[in-house]
Amino acid sequence: MAARRFLYVVAALIFLVLALGLAWSLAPFAIMRAALVPHGGWTMPPGAPDYRRPDAWLARPGARDDAARWLPAGLARPPAGPAAVFFIPPTTYLDRSRWNAPYDDRIADARSRLITGAEASAFTGVGRVWAPRYRQATIGAFLTDRPEAARALDLAYQDVARAFDTFLAEAPPDAPILLAGHSQGSFHLLRLLRERIAGTPRARRIVAAYAVGWPVSIKADLPALGLPACTAAAQAGCLLSWESFAEPADPRQLRLRYDASAGFTGAPRRGTAALCVNPLTGTAGGSAPAAANLGALRPEAGLEAARLVPGLVPARCAADGLLLIGAAPAGYGLAVLPGNNYHVFDYALFWANIRADAARRLAAWSLR
Repeated sequence: MAARRFLYVVAALIFLVLALGLAWSLAPFAIMRAALVPHGGWTMPPGAPDYRRPDAWLARPGARDDAARWLPAGLARPPAGPAAVFFIPPTTYLDRSRWNAPYDDRIADARSRLITGAEASAFTGVGRVWAPRYRQATIGAFLTDRPEAARALDLAYQDVARAFDTFLAEAPPDAPILLAGHSQGSFHLLRLLRERIAGTPRARRIVAAYAVGWPVSIKADLPALGLPACTAAAQAGCLLSWESFAEPADPRQLRLRYDASAGFTGAPRRGTAALCVNPLTGTAGGSAPAAANLGALRPEAGLEAARLVPGLVPARCAADGLLLIGAAPAGYGLAVLPGNNYHVFDYALFWANIRADAARRLAAWSLR
């Protein structure tokens, strides 16, 4: 049963992927906006998470239904390490009737629980995981510059920030902290770094920050985030980011919002390279062969099981910051986004390497 949970993540996203694929084939951006961007004004979603309550968390130490405890079949559970891990899940709310997911939306919550299992589980070897439920912005908020989208993203961030305060209060006061997110989760993670960590004593506790699946401009963002890029595999207190594409890659959809926005420094992002830390090497830039891939989570035929497959894909950081994985690997078809974008699998393709990477960085932090 545990081996199937990763596949349910894929199945839960198939509807979205098919919709995006159809829109892309007809008229890429206009149809996507029409299909996914809410038409009405922004309203406060009902309910709000109380992070003092266990049910406000997808993963939390001691919880009976801790989503992060999932592991691939055949992998033994290691003893928990000393780190406190704060993981921010990606977008799972696809409805265009609201700009933010209601706190009690069961469909989005079920998807978030499954995705947290497949992604945050990569960090359970270094410590205990906290992953908040939050009133995430709907996916259409990333396809428009309407003011309602900004309000939706800000509300989602405010939930995340309150969850982070509770995390800090509940985690051991001197524990090393590992931060991680994916997609919208990484969007909020970067703001959290800028507003709540950079320039504070907390920065010294950071093992690493995994802002995966969201572009980080080397020139317009990184100088304001308080952490350098990870340039060595055994480096602590640094930032990792990558966006996975098979070749030939078409990142036009991805770059629309990036090119239209200013970075955390205030400088424009347009024309600047995004940070690419190769998950197979743990270093910024460069390439690694498939032989360096310790294990990718891959669905098996019929979506009935998943297994950890070593040597599945290589990884190469392109000049613009994309992470290129070569030819499309078999077994992921329906969940691949337009443009050969393997965004859904940013963690899955490198799951075992991410797990080993986090362990190395914790060891390096402990020696500082």
